[in-house]
Amino acid sequence: MQKTVIYALDFDGVICDSAIETGITGWKAAIQIWPDMKAPLPSTELINQFRLTRPVIETGFEAILIIRLLYLKQSIDSIINNFNTIKRQVLVESDQTPEALKKLFGNTRDYWIKNNLDEWIAMNPLFPGIREKLKNISHQPWAIVTTKQERFVSQILVANEINLPGHCIYGLDRQMSKEAVLSELLEKNPQQSIHFVEDRLATLLNVIANDRLSTLTLSFALWGYNTAEDKSAAQSQQRINSITLDQFL
Repeated sequence: MQKTVIYALDFDGVICDSAIETGITGWKAAIQIWPDMKAPLPSTELINQFRLTRPVIETGFEAILIIRLLYLKQSIDSIINNFNTIKRQVLVESDQTPEALKKLFGNTRDYWIKNNLDEWIAMNPLFPGIREKLKNISHQPWAIVTTKQERFVSQILVANEINLPGHCIYGLDRQMSKEAVLSELLEKNPQQSIHFVEDRLATLLNVIANDRLSTLTLSFALWGYNTAEDKSAAQSQQRINSITLDQFL
């Protein structure tokens, strides 16, 4: 008997094109730290640059640091190629900690949502065709595996009339790595197979390196936040199936 499939989907870069909102939230938070950044909103040019650097972000608060680097005219290539090193430098120079920036980023987002929910939702569009797809798969078990806070995911899904129970959203609140979440899904559903769709190559490589996750089917979302180098590297991985948005739909 063929196993039924549970689809485990990343959120940002697979379901939601959140780069605009993430960049703007990053700016709104950054102007609270650095007085020289005075404008209430970033320029369109800065947000376009931010989109190109988006592949290196693993957790939302890092948007604050990237926005600061772009404001200081750091090149997109240097951010992409040396982000971990540069990130540490900015944290030290600004006397900030990841924990403090996570709190600031979350509070800034909450303030925006509370004061202008419609605008915030509009800055988080779903990729073309995704809304219709997810509204029409009630027969198919699926879950979201993300580093985003769960309440943000829920608000965007509700606004798009997509029904997914809260227990199927595995977000930042659980303080678990994506590999740990996928491992838990396997343990809870031994009679089913897991198909994981993710746009971040490093995450998929972490899954491949974990022996407990050897039965997962892995798809690399080419429409998401990844670089040309990521796309090329994914082709050399036997377990990774690179898919376009049309193929996903």
